[in-house]
Amino acid sequence: MRGLRRRRRVIQLLLAENIPAPNPRQYCQVNNTVPLLALYFDGESDMRVDFRLSRGSFNGLMAILGTACDHGWGPVIEALVFLFWLASGTSYRVVARAFAMPRATVHRAVHQTSRKVLSLLPQVVGLPSEEDLPHVGAGFARLAGSAAFNRVVGSIDGCHVRVTPPIDDAACYLNRKIFYSVQFQAVCDHTAKFIDIFIGFPGSAHDARVLKHSPLYYQQRYPPPGFCIIGDDGYPCLRQPIALMTPYRQPLHNQLQVRFNGHLSRARCVVERAFGILKTRWRSIFLKALEVDVLYVPEVIACCTVLHNICLSNGDLLEAEDDVEGEAGDYPQPAPQGAICGAEDRHRMAMTCVVPDHDYAI
Repeated sequence: MRGLRRRRRVIQLLLAENIPAPNPRQYCQVNNTVPLLALYFDGESDMRVDFRLSRGSFNGLMAILGTACDHGWGPVIEALVFLFWLASGTSYRVVARAFAMPRATVHRAVHQTSRKVLSLLPQVVGLPSEEDLPHVGAGFARLAGSAAFNRVVGSIDGCHVRVTPPIDDAACYLNRKIFYSVQFQAVCDHTAKFIDIFIGFPGSAHDARVLKHSPLYYQQRYPPPGFCIIGDDGYPCLRQPIALMTPYRQPLHNQLQVRFNGHLSRARCVVERAFGILKTRWRSIFLKALEVDVLYVPEVIACCTVLHNICLSNGDLLEAEDDVEGEAGDYPQPAPQGAICGAEDRHRMAMTCVVPDHDYAI
């Protein structure tokens, strides 16, 4: 009560002197002298050092998210906080010190922005339209060096993302490389842009099992009839429910198989390049265990894929480094029950690689 009476007395004295009383509801002001904020507000500095996005990519992101603000720090500041957290892979406490913000504010900004970026997933990461399929197929034919691949419209692979596992189910997340992870399955086009992702299976699951439980497979979402996607020998060669071409398994028996595997490898490696670019840009996320709840990991990875596609669309290229290339294929698995093998289709493609002018459809 004594403190309340004192505060009222101070306000009465201020009013008597015509001095406006302090407004306890007034928002905090942005401190532009904080180094990370000064780097952004000068309008010229390279943002990739601290935020891993060029200024053009960041502006493209904000153009989609929108910059309207009616409360809080605003989308721009919150996006900078989120990107710095992704780029540094550090704790909320360290990010709070870097931005001179309360830790609770940083936590709220990170999670609010990640939800906003995740909402862009259908808009940024999507399957090609029917009109774009011939263009995508021509791109894969160029990558493969053979016209036999002009009906290929995607390359699929899986990636292990390190996590801190939950105590009760840690064994489920221990993969064959003896570290804890979640599976990240992705399909990309000929430009290394992600067109489909499926995230969240524990690391102990095989690539083929992840594929079987993905909507891409059981909903037969992609590819459309007459087209196919390609993958490594960890996947089964399929015709139905989706057309998936894989290399001939060792030992190879003739030059036909050797040549086909070479062409397929050159086309398929674009998905490994996409993973490599992703790991190079977000090294702190993909090259060490994520120290967040394992249920939040899929959202973080999905946000990274959205940002990856936005960067590619804005010409913000960050080529994969030698030590972060794609992973080796998983152990081969048979076709799932009820699936139709695609060995005959693969043989026709292989024959077309050798004699491209002949029609082997009969």
